[in-house]
Amino acid sequence: MLNALQVVTLVSVGVMVGVEFSVAFVLNRILDALPGDSGQLGRSHGGRMLGAVMPVWYISSLALIGVWAALGRHDPGTGLVVTAGVLLLLSVIMSVLLLVPINNRGKTWTPDTRPADWKEQMNRWERYHYGRVALIIAAFALLAAALA
Repeated sequence: MLNALQVVTLVSVGVMVGVEFSVAFVLNRILDALPGDSGQLGRSHGGRMLGAVMPVWYISSLALIGVWAALGRHDPGTGLVVTAGVLLLLSVIMSVLLLVPINNRGKTWTPDTRPADWKEQMNRWERYHYGRVALIIAAFALLAAALA
């Protein structure tokens, strides 16, 4: 049972890393290259869509890590699993404090209602997002190392 849990956890966190990496380094570049207001409209839609899905994904992944750490508490890699959980928890805290407030504003913007500094706010969100991506990549690497 523990092996199945480890695989499910690793896949969940790994796919989450892939999605967040894609947002940071692919999707946002595509949106920035679109003509007119299309990029801003795409960001608003993405904020609504991913804003609904990602919190559940992060919390579920964190819960899976917690169960892995508890069930495997006598395994040699448990310290790595716990550290991965701490990093993922930091990414959740960072999200709630820094990214979610910007996302909540941005997902309501239209070309007619967006503030004059909307690009600066999106740039700030991206900088925070890069930090979050680094944290979850490190968490994923630690989970993978725990299985080695």
